[in-house]
Amino acid sequence: MLYLILAIVLFSILTFYRVVKGPSVPDKIIAFYSIGIMFLLVLVLLSFYFERDIYIDVALVYGFFLFVTVLIMAKYIRNLNKGGVGD
Repeated sequence: MLYLILAIVLFSILTFYRVVKGPSVPDKIIAFYSIGIMFLLVLVLLSFYFERDIYIDVALVYGFFLFVTVLIMAKYIRNLNKGGVGD
């Protein structure tokens, strides 16, 4: 299980390259969301490894905030494409 966790962390580091050098802003947002999902998966796997239920609760809250953050970013980009930021 530790090798799986290390592989996920390695893939998230590789995905960070897409956040920095992405060709467009939507690609950067998708890469950001992918990294968030990977770390959420790491939290769940650590919960099983250490047999602690609190990590799953933290993962649920983290997943909720990650979802809300991506929605805010999508709304911001949509408003940029319309020509204004304030709504």
